[in-house]
Amino acid sequence: MNRIRWGIVGAGRIAHTFVQAMPATDNGVVQAVAARSGASARAFADQYAIASAHDGYEALFADPDVDAVYIATPHTSHLQNASDALQQGKAVLCEKPITVNATECQQLIETAGQSSTYLMEAMWTWFLPAIRRAKEWVDAGRIGKIVRIHSDFGYPQEYHPDKREYDARLAGGCLLEMGVYPVALSTLFAGRDPDSITAVSRHAPNGVEDDVVATFNYPDFVATLGTSYRAKLRNWAYVIGDAGYVAIPNFWCANECQLWVLDDMVDSFDDGRKTNGFNYQIDAVQADLAAGRTQSTIMPLSASLSFQSQMDRIRATF
Repeated sequence: MNRIRWGIVGAGRIAHTFVQAMPATDNGVVQAVAARSGASARAFADQYAIASAHDGYEALFADPDVDAVYIATPHTSHLQNASDALQQGKAVLCEKPITVNATECQQLIETAGQSSTYLMEAMWTWFLPAIRRAKEWVDAGRIGKIVRIHSDFGYPQEYHPDKREYDARLAGGCLLEMGVYPVALSTLFAGRDPDSITAVSRHAPNGVEDDVVATFNYPDFVATLGTSYRAKLRNWAYVIGDAGYVAIPNFWCANECQLWVLDDMVDSFDDGRKTNGFNYQIDAVQADLAAGRTQSTIMPLSASLSFQSQMDRIRATF
């Protein structure tokens, strides 16, 4: 099997995380990197001994030695960058959130369909072994019927209106930046969109949301989700049933999960990994490409559209 040759679009923090995971994958190599600044791309390439560095993204999309691209640019650039790559025949793994709203997400999905080219949102949490094990426990009925889902994800971020996390021009705010994680966790275990959504939000001086609590109402259970730039939250997830519950410490990057019945932990799992965890999603994409698939069986595009639709509904309450 030929190795999947990756191109990195953007040379920021998350791009480093991706490249650092590549040695732990089965069948991939980082072949090229592109940045708005050629000097930044060359410095990144030198740091990781990457063969090619491109000044600007179009050169990377046209590079015949690149099979797949990982898009690590700001949220507001995802639609354009991913569309350009798809139209050049490159498989695309796009950092979350895949777009900034459901309309853009639907547009990108249509572009992927028209080009018959692979597209996946990089919701790496869904691929972590601890999350997969927790899902197996729930699907096997080990907690009974779901009664509640709870998850939150927040870290304090110093306010500055021009900082990317707060910059409204770059779709700043804690919902897209961090809230996508609890939204995705709820979607994974609920398996559907909520019937109704209510939310309470707080806002930074420039109007960007910096603290959000949302309630998702399903027919038989409720999910409570939180995200914040104001404080470090617990960052655990709980899937609670009428016969037990699953606890997932630091669920967004989980390496363990626990199964509880009343006050007793009856099962646990620890993946024992030595990596940052990005390798699992990379391997999944590479397996998809080897099999000729145009989207993931684990993280389908319908899930990405659900995330975006749910976050649109939360924003509608602001």
